[in-house]
Amino acid sequence: MHECCTPAHAQGPAPEPVLTLAPPAPAPPASRVARQLLALPGGRFLMGTDDPDGFPADAEGPVREVTVAPFRIAATTVTNAQFATFVKATGHVTEAERFGFSFTFGAFLTHAVAAVSPPVDAVPWWRAVEGASWRHPEGPGSHVTDRQNHPVVHVSWNDAQAYCAWSGTRLPTEAEWEYAARGGLEQRRYPWGDELTPGGRHMCNIWQGDFPVLDTAEDGYAGTAPVKSYRPNGYGLHNTVGNVWEWCADRFAPGPGTARAMRGGSYLCHDSYCNRYRVAARSSNTPDSSTGNIGFRVAADPA
Repeated sequence: MHECCTPAHAQGPAPEPVLTLAPPAPAPPASRVARQLLALPGGRFLMGTDDPDGFPADAEGPVREVTVAPFRIAATTVTNAQFATFVKATGHVTEAERFGFSFTFGAFLTHAVAAVSPPVDAVPWWRAVEGASWRHPEGPGSHVTDRQNHPVVHVSWNDAQAYCAWSGTRLPTEAEWEYAARGGLEQRRYPWGDELTPGGRHMCNIWQGDFPVLDTAEDGYAGTAPVKSYRPNGYGLHNTVGNVWEWCADRFAPGPGTARAMRGGSYLCHDSYCNRYRVAARSSNTPDSSTGNIGFRVAADPA
């Protein structure tokens, strides 16, 4: 598991048993979600990378030709406002809320919350925070009131599946995600090309400075950014790298393991330890895990 990127629930306090809830039935207002998806033609593209800066253990390579059928995908990750609409319509309670805690980057916490939030072994910048959830990203005293157009976080793969069932959508496959994230550019490192900051312009929300001590926020943001903060790629998708990790439908590796793939990196990625803000980069977590830097984007079959 990539605990440096996103710790798993098993690394936190022992939770009470949690019942698995059936996904809610689609609600009439949810049809708006599917209507707003971008239609992509699909086709053949070169997936993966042999980049020497990549992580072979993550199975980023080898580069291989993959064919993707036509599909639709959201221009942005699901926002706090969109997730709130879903929760209001269905009464859904996220797994972080039912477990009673989620993982948050320690520097974002108040002194009072940090004092009672144990660090994660080996990656002490992560804290298991009681009361942290999509509504309260930094635990008690925090709220998403002023972050309605930011990506929803502290949502598990299972929570994302429930949202998809309600909205008439699904999570993208890894192949669909990478095809869409590349925006029509073949084998480029980022959705806009090979240079991280072309002409000195920041194109994504990642960590600048000395990780994990100081984020200078030169890209304009520390923590999550609004979902349309930077220029879209060639297919009209925003923030496919940086900002938040995005759940995908696939298992991370073949076999009996339950870990699910995530793509795109997050605002905590830094080239000194985790340059997974490249288009071909991958990570994973268990389907019941949630953190302050995991969100999701929805997709669907052609209309």
